[in-house]
Formats: sequence, C-alpha cells, structure tokens
Amino acid sequence: MTRPPRTLVLPPRLTASARTLRATALRRGLRIVEATASAVAASASASASELEGRAVHLHAGPSFADVVAPTLGIALLEAPADWLALLPRALTRRDVRAMPIGDAYRLRRPAFVKSPNDKSISALVYADGSRLPGPDAVDPATVVLVSDVMTFAVEYRLHLLDGTVHTAGQYAEAGRLRLGPPDGDAIAFGRDVLATAGASLPSAIVVDVGRDDEGRWAVIEANAAWAGGCYEADPERALDTVLRAAGPAADLSPRDRAFVR
Repeated sequence: MTRPPRTLVLPPRLTASARTLRATALRRGLRIVEATASAVAASASASASELEGRAVHLHAGPSFADVVAPTLGIALLEAPADWLALLPRALTRRDVRAMPIGDAYRLRRPAFVKSPNDKSISALVYADGSRLPGPDAVDPATVVLVSDVMTFAVEYRLHLLDGTVHTAGQYAEAGRLRLGPPDGDAIAFGRDVLATAGASLPSAIVVDVGRDDEGRWAVIEANAAWAGGCYEADPERALDTVLRAAGPAADLSPRDRAFVR
C-alpha cells in the first residue's frame, strides 16, 4: 500500500537538533513547513484542502505543539505525568513523588522539582518549598515531580520505539553538555527499563538515563520525542521516533490512545 506524502511542521527558530531532523526529513522527501504556531493554525484552518491526503507530523516545544496539533489532527504522545514516580526504586535509585505544587510548598529540605511533561516549572534543585513559584504564578493543583537530589557522572538519551532502544547518544557529563556516541551499558539499562516498565510508555518516547559516580544506573526522566533533542543519536532513527510520537491521530494504535497529551 502506498504511504501518503508526509509533512513535518517546525517552529521558525530551530535548535541544532531540529536542524538535523529537518535535513534528515528532507532527504526522505518530507515536505517541511516552518512558521509560527499561530500562522500554521491559521493557514491550516483557511486551506485544509492543502493538507488533505497528507500525514502531518511536528517537532517543536509544548507551547507550539499545543496550538498546532489540534488544528492539524496530530496526536502528541507522552509519558503519564506520574510515570517516573511509579517506577521501582531499583530503576530510579532515589525517592520520586508526583504531587500538586501546593503540597510541595511544604517541603523543608532541598529537592529537585520539575514539571512532568513541559517546562512550566523550571527543573532545578530548590532549597525548600518556599523557593518554588508561588500560587500567584502557578495553580496550586499543578502536578510536579519532586525527587531526591542525585548527581550523575554521565547522561544519555534513549530513543525508544516499539519496545526497543531504537537509537541513543550521550548528552551530558558531570552536569555539563557533552555530546558523544551511545554507550553499551546505557543501552543495556534501557532494555531493563523497557522490560520492567515498557508497558507504561507509548510506542515512541525518549527516556534519559544516567550513571552516578558509584557506577549505578538510574532513570532520569521521560520526555516527549516530538519535543526532545536528538543530540548525537542516529538522526534517521531519531526521526523515526519523532514521526511516530507526533503523527496523524487517525493512525493511532489502540494502545497509544492512552498516551495522547
């Protein structure tokens, strides 16, 4: 069966990863659309026939994607907000909890706090709950992930597709950006994560893992593939993951419907 032509929608300001994915998509023959979220949405509403018969995908941050995806019929796949918190301690090596930020205000110890699936709450080590954005800035019901502080010697991004580690690459060392090739131990740990918790993830996602100074491997977090950088991963395989993670809602498998943003 002939596959429909495909379009990849990108925001006007591209990261290095987005430029790599754009070049890879062009080599595959995808049509590229680069525009602001409002321009894409307005254009799609005004000329739906232009996209008729095309499979439309995107690679962008959450604020762009949330405007564009509904208009273009794109289903955005992501991990459940509490996915990291529900992992066994053997995979996280630290205490991780999902809670309303209103509850996190009561923390009286340093903790690493972040939003589960976007950057609305900056991912930082906060000295205590009083340092978090207050109720004048954030709805107290907003869910955040609160974890013990853990330092990683090296960090890797794993692009997971259909229950396998499809590609991977190093992105940090000693807390600083340092790109490099995939590591066999990181990939092996990723397979362990999939064996234990793969059923709780969509078919396409990126998961960051790291090794501490004692040689222990741990899951850092899960990120939406459609919003994540590919770093030194194989760009062809990274693009595979992106296209599945943000593609036509009509093509969703029954299993993935539970993971739509």
